[in-house]
This record gives sequence, structure tokens and C-alpha cells, in this order.
Amino acid sequence: MNEVVLALAMIGVAGVGAQWLAWRWSLPAIVLLLVAGFLIGPATGVLSPTALFGDLLRPTVALGVAVILFEGGLSLNFQRIGGVEKAVWRLVLIGALIAFLLGALNAHYLAELSWPSALVFAAILIVTGPTVIIPLLRQARLERRVSSLLRWEAILADPLGALLAVFMFEGYLVYHGDHGFWVLAIRAVAGLLFGGVGGWALGRGLIWLFVGGRVPEFLKVPLIFVSVMGAYALSDLVLEESGLLTVTVLGLVLGNSRLASLEELKRFKEAVTIILVSSVFIVLTASVQLGSLAEFGFEDLAFVLVLLFVIRPISVWVGTIGAHLSWKERLLVGWIAPRGIVAVAVSGLFARSLVEHGAPDGERLAVLSFAVVVATVFAHGFSLGPFARWLGLSSHSGPGLLIVGASRFSVALATKLKTLDVPSLTVDRNWGKLRLSRNAGLANHYGEVLSEEVENELPLEDYSVLLAVTDNDDYNALVTTNFGPLMGRGEVYQFAPSEEQSEKEKFRRVVTLGGRPFLTPEHSYNDLETKIREGWFIKASELTETYGWTEFQETLPETAIVLMVIDPTKKLRPLNGSKPAMPVSGSTILSLVPCEYAAEREKTS
Repeated sequence: MNEVVLALAMIGVAGVGAQWLAWRWSLPAIVLLLVAGFLIGPATGVLSPTALFGDLLRPTVALGVAVILFEGGLSLNFQRIGGVEKAVWRLVLIGALIAFLLGALNAHYLAELSWPSALVFAAILIVTGPTVIIPLLRQARLERRVSSLLRWEAILADPLGALLAVFMFEGYLVYHGDHGFWVLAIRAVAGLLFGGVGGWALGRGLIWLFVGGRVPEFLKVPLIFVSVMGAYALSDLVLEESGLLTVTVLGLVLGNSRLASLEELKRFKEAVTIILVSSVFIVLTASVQLGSLAEFGFEDLAFVLVLLFVIRPISVWVGTIGAHLSWKERLLVGWIAPRGIVAVAVSGLFARSLVEHGAPDGERLAVLSFAVVVATVFAHGFSLGPFARWLGLSSHSGPGLLIVGASRFSVALATKLKTLDVPSLTVDRNWGKLRLSRNAGLANHYGEVLSEEVENELPLEDYSVLLAVTDNDDYNALVTTNFGPLMGRGEVYQFAPSEEQSEKEKFRRVVTLGGRPFLTPEHSYNDLETKIREGWFIKASELTETYGWTEFQETLPETAIVLMVIDPTKKLRPLNGSKPAMPVSGSTILSLVPCEYAAEREKTS
């Protein structure tokens, strides 16, 4: 008992620790998860999931994968598909079929698998792994079209690949004489109907319960959890692995509904999914035997290389003909196809079944799938960001600023950022206030930033910092509270609480509501607007080796207001009036200075 508890704690600590280190060092999280799993598993023998959990290991991993796929479906909003609908369906259907046919030839002739094992394995490798691609997309920050395409393909292809593998295996059983053709046909139709229609019906049923107020708020998340697990289990009783289709469809239905509490559910699900992804990857990696890895030969290496450099590019380029993608987009998508948890888990399932039904080389599926996962995770994890930047498909060259609230001050700030090639976008629900931004030729968006429609339309991946500077302090707090989980709570700012607020209210704001304070309490919305009307302007000062922070402070008027620091990588650091961390050479300081400052500089120059 104590050993199992210790193992579970070790898995959790290693998984979340790897995620934190990946964030800290700007590395692909999946790479560190693989390394962590290998170190505590095969390398040292500290953790042996198969020995500790026994027969419970496989169903536990299966349920974890089901929840992960459900959360992936929940994140697929049809309004966010980014104009690549045709490309998604061509890639998932035509591209997957091409990848399956070429993959079967590759597995049979290069990896030297028998035809039954080759067909099953080729179907499994259709999947591209949302557990891998989604963390990579979060870090790489690609343009919306490419990001949407890779995300949709990863989530939709997973259940389809698993189901195709089931059909190939069942077809082998028909050929082997274990059961008749009609048994396969009936099970296939029943599995697809139960998976697709059942997932849709369950999703509509949950929406009916939630909208009608038939379920209290505190039971919504538990009800969704048990619905996912129950739907997965029931579907698998009809046709093995059809549960993956059921939970994906269920997630799609809920994700495209207008449930008022959907965003809260999504955030909770994302946190749970991060824990599950981390834990399952650690468990599967730790379960690999060193003896099996030693059997990896030259033919297996050739199989992996052909899969990466031949089959994936061909399937993407042929599958997306007429899909209105640029050659750069097709080149990037044709390279990026990391495999993850589903590939390893499903391979392990069929490896045992193939051996039991007369295909002894089925044992090699587990080793080959692990090799593919390691190769693709390392190759694609480290190359996605640089390759996208080289192709010009990164969302932006540097962090941008999302400004909520159009005013004279925000227009002056956005205008100065534009001269520094720092992207900014001003959002306001008042069309009249946006007139200043429109007249200045600045990027702006009209709408309620807290509404789901506007949030879906905003290219949030282009902006890493949010500045809420409307004349309503409570609204600013609501905006920063809403966008904190999306952009990071350390990257959302609002005007500092006024002096009239009690110490208790200030503490409540910092802990539970709002974002980081911008400037000091005396520099409120009205104060900045008044200064801009009186002719104050925003000045950009670049620090050099000879003109550092000390020299900058000496030349700055006492009444000037330092607004933010832009470091050499264009990372934005809005200030709150306190002394900032020492800016380095190459940083740019934005400050609001009185109009007399310009006249004095002209006299002395």
C-alpha cells in the first residue's frame, strides 16, 4: 500500500516538476517528461508501473486518455477554426488514408512486420497526438491558421486512427477464422453509431440539464467527469476503442455550446489534463524495458526515418491539394506530426492481442511505437519554433500589447509602440471612443471583450501582455480576472486601486480579483487623460552602454511618469511606480513627459 502511494506521489511530482522546468527553461514539456520517465523507470529502476499497478495499469491509462481527448474536443470551437475547414477535413480523411497506405508498406518492407501487424500499426500511426502537439503549440505561438490546423488534426485523428486499427485487427480475425464477416460489420456499424450519435446525444443531454438549472454549479464538473468515463466504458463494450470517438464528440458538442459556465469548466479541465498528460507520459515511459530497447535495429531506424521524412510530407502535400494553404503552411504541417500517449497505449493493447492470435511479431509494436514517439517528440519539439520563425509563420516577432479601453492616453501609447514595431490592439465596446484609434490608423476592435464572440475573434496568440485602462476600475478588474488564466496572471495589468479604497479592499483585489497594478494610485484614468490634453507626450528612451538607467533618471523631469520597460527581446514590463529591475543595455523606456520637456530639449540641443 505504501509503495503504491509513494509511486503515485513520485509520478505526480516528476510530471508537474518536468512541466515547470520546461516552462522555466523554455523547452518542450514533452521532452522533459520523457526524460523524467526514463530516469525514474528504465534507467534507475526506481519506478516499475507494471509491477506496482498490475492489471489496473492499462484501464487507468485508458481512462486518462479518454479525459485528455474529451478536453481536446472541448477546446475545438468551430468559430476558431481560422478558415482552414477544408484543409482540416482533407488532412484528416484523405491525408490520413494516404499515410495509412504508405505506412503499411513502410512497416511491412522496412520494419519487416507481417501484414497483420503492419496494417494495425500503420493505422495507429495516423494519430498525431494532442497530448504532444497542444503543449508545443502553446509554446511555439504559431499563426492562427497553422495552429488551428495542427490542433484540429491532432484531436480528430486520434479516435479515427484507433478505430481504424480496431477494424484492421478485426479484419485479421475474420481472415484468421476467429469470427465471420458479418460479426465485424455489425460491430463496426454499432461502434460508429454509438460513438458518434451517442456522444452527440449525451452532450445535448448535459446541455439541457445545465441550461435548465437542473444541476447545481458544484455538481457540473463531477457530472461531466462521470459522463466521460461512463460514455467511454459503454462504447468500448460495443466496439473496442470506439470510446475515444464518443468522448471526442462529447467534447465537441459541449465546446461549441453557449453554456454560461463553460469557460470555468474549460479552465478546470485544462488543469486536470495537464496533470493527466504529465502522469500518463511518466507512467508509459517508465514502463519501457531496457531489454526491448536493445532489440531496436537498423531496419527499425529506417522505418522511423521514412515515416518522418517521406510519408508525412507526402500525405500532407497530396491531402491538402486545393485546400487553399500556402506552400509554407504545407511545408510546416508536413514536418510536424509528433506522436504521443494514444499511439503508445493503443500499440500496447494490440501487441498482446496480435501475439495471442497468431502474429508473434506483434510484440515489436510497443518498441516501435515508443521509438516513433521519442523521435518525433525530440525532432518536432525542438524544431517547431525555429522552423516556424524561419518560414515566417510565427504569430509575431515579439510580444504585443492588448489594450482594453480606448482613450487619448491609450491612443498615445499605441502610437508610440507602433513606431517601435511593437504590435498592439485596442479593444473597446464604445464605438465613439474608438474613433480616436481609427483616426490614428491604429489596430482596433469594436466589441465587448468579455463576450465569447469577441474572445473567439481576437488573435490572443499575438499579444502577451494585457493592459486594462478604462475609466471603470471594477470593469478593469473583471477583464484582468477573466484574461489572467489565458495570458498568465503576471501579464495582465490595470490601474492601481485608488487611495480611497481601504487596505482590506486592496488586499482582496490583489489576491482574488484583478491584475497587477499599473502606475501608482494618483495616476488614474482621469489624471492621464488630463495630462494628454495638456500636451504631455510619451517619449521612448533607448539605453546604451554609455547612457544607462542612472543617466536616464538624471535627465528625466521630476514630474515625468515612467510607464514601461521594453527589453531587447521586446518583452513588455509595465511599471507600478516602484523602482524596476535594472534595465539592461538595449532596453527602451517609455515615459510620459510634460510638453515643457520638449521645449527645454530643443533649447539645449
